[in-house]
Amino acid sequence: MIKPALNSEKLRSKLKLKHLTTRTTLLAHHPHVAKFLASSALAGTLLLTPGQSTPTFAALPASSISQTSSFDLHQHLADRLKEILPGQVQPLTADQEAQISQTLHDIYGIHATAQLEGNHLNTSYGLIGAEQHLPRFPGDTVDQHGAILKAGITPGRGAWGYFTQSRDQLTPDLVEKEKYYAVVQTLYLPDWTTRLSYLRDWYKFRKVLIVNTQTGKTIVASIADSGPAAWTGKHYGGSPEVMAYLGLNVGKQKGPVVLFFVDDPADQIPLGPLEYNLENPPLLTHG
Repeated sequence: MIKPALNSEKLRSKLKLKHLTTRTTLLAHHPHVAKFLASSALAGTLLLTPGQSTPTFAALPASSISQTSSFDLHQHLADRLKEILPGQVQPLTADQEAQISQTLHDIYGIHATAQLEGNHLNTSYGLIGAEQHLPRFPGDTVDQHGAILKAGITPGRGAWGYFTQSRDQLTPDLVEKEKYYAVVQTLYLPDWTTRLSYLRDWYKFRKVLIVNTQTGKTIVASIADSGPAAWTGKHYGGSPEVMAYLGLNVGKQKGPVVLFFVDDPADQIPLGPLEYNLENPPLLTHG
């Protein structure tokens, strides 16, 4: 049977409509991706060169076309970390940290390192424990935090004080900083006292990447408090939302994680769960 001739103009129209539909869906589910699309090859349209019988993708990375689920990404990362990490939490070697940094970039398209601008925590592989909500402004109460209210709220401010001085000044950005906050042991840094002024400002709201090494679940958080105390046996703390996403808010509410600094000088990477490659975001999302 003779197949009908391919109508290139009709195919072009269908491809254009498909591109617009998937782009709209992506932005609806992940509005922060817009800044990446603006400068990315994904901003290009799907082109069909006249005379060709098959569509040509305009500089679309292969990994964007063949999508990978968030579960697969998590599992791939967990499997890779098992090959790199020692059997128990402890300070890592420079080579181990370099391997993890490369792995994070390969899987999530994010630049995260154990040492950034000459700063390094005492360990990049340790135990994280559950924290309460932090008061964002004077008079803030737990019922104003919207989720996981059973975690409660700390009686005092975080190490860097209130996020703002009144509820009226509470911006969506500050809401996210408290929602996805992390605690690190700045007080035990060997140069904390001698470089207090510089380090205090450097660590305030510094973005970090936290990975549950057992499941591969990964989240971007903002440093907003100092601790926990050494006698607890824990090295980091996570907000109720951070711990819930990592799956560490049950039982003893602690577990092993890798914590790296996020290299994001332009402040483009949003806080919260990381479930796709930032450099090659998915073309399609599930509604």
